[in-house]
Amino acid sequence: MDLSLYTVRTDLALEARELAEAANQGQSIPGVISESSRENGIRVTKIHVMNEEGSRAINKLPGHYITLEVPALRQKDSSLQNRVATKLAQEFALFLEELGIPKLAKVLIIGLGNWNVTPDALGPLVVENVMVTRHYFELVPDDVGPGYRPVSAVAPGVLGTTGIESSEIVQGIVEKSNPDLVIAIDALASKSLERVNTTIQISNTGIHPGSGIGNKRKGLTQETLGVPVIAIGVPTVVYASTIVNNCIDLMHRHFQEQTSQTGQILGLLDSMQEEERLQLVKEVLDPLGHDLLVTPKEIDQFIEDIANVIASGLNAALHEAVDKTNVAAYTH
Repeated sequence: MDLSLYTVRTDLALEARELAEAANQGQSIPGVISESSRENGIRVTKIHVMNEEGSRAINKLPGHYITLEVPALRQKDSSLQNRVATKLAQEFALFLEELGIPKLAKVLIIGLGNWNVTPDALGPLVVENVMVTRHYFELVPDDVGPGYRPVSAVAPGVLGTTGIESSEIVQGIVEKSNPDLVIAIDALASKSLERVNTTIQISNTGIHPGSGIGNKRKGLTQETLGVPVIAIGVPTVVYASTIVNNCIDLMHRHFQEQTSQTGQILGLLDSMQEEERLQLVKEVLDPLGHDLLVTPKEIDQFIEDIANVIASGLNAALHEAVDKTNVAAYTH
């Protein structure tokens, strides 16, 4: 039996590390270094997967991962959105500097996803709102002021609507436009409802379109495109099996606070490990076709807000002329 089918599905390195540490009884994971900080309601966690040992332990490629967690984003606070956009701009600019990306490097932004499906429309919405400048450098270079770099952006669509793999479209664009850096933006899957639409992940390991819903396609990586690829993702969906598993865990904690008889109340579920419970839930839901992808009912507003935050942060991070100390996450 392929037990990988029954593992918790998450695209977040932060959650993968948490799962690995839980399985390791709270001990740190060899080959994985992490550091966290919190400021103004924004928690920033930096995870460095140093080698293959760490990669196997958390099932993530070796590289650098930055996660911004902002639970209060659900409250639709515009001032908080501006602070998140500002923090994103500062962290992303520092990330570019650490990766050795020159300040005038040509950037291609790829908005992955299906603009007709709201939870998957993050990439196209970001592309709509980023500041593109490459055409000015091509057509009227003398009129371009200092502090800007050539930036182009495209939303290539999805295989089901174009008949072409997103990676093939992007490869063609890269060959013709010769960018120095590709930034790929896509929707992800989380193991926690609390992190849906409230978490932003940045990594230098590239991205696989469709990975969030289990449809792994040819990746957009430095190996396939020939240039560095930075991925930005936001979890917008969670599997029904994961929700059920989380509910059982919450029930277990609740009963533990109320009584010492949790074993009598939950039976075998009381002694099962998380992976075992998830396997049981999936065995029940999968044959019925009920392991659905779930998204919050307010997804329309959430996806637009988080797309504006990312676009505003990228505009400030990529162009020195834009103030990185006070970024406004504009809305339509």
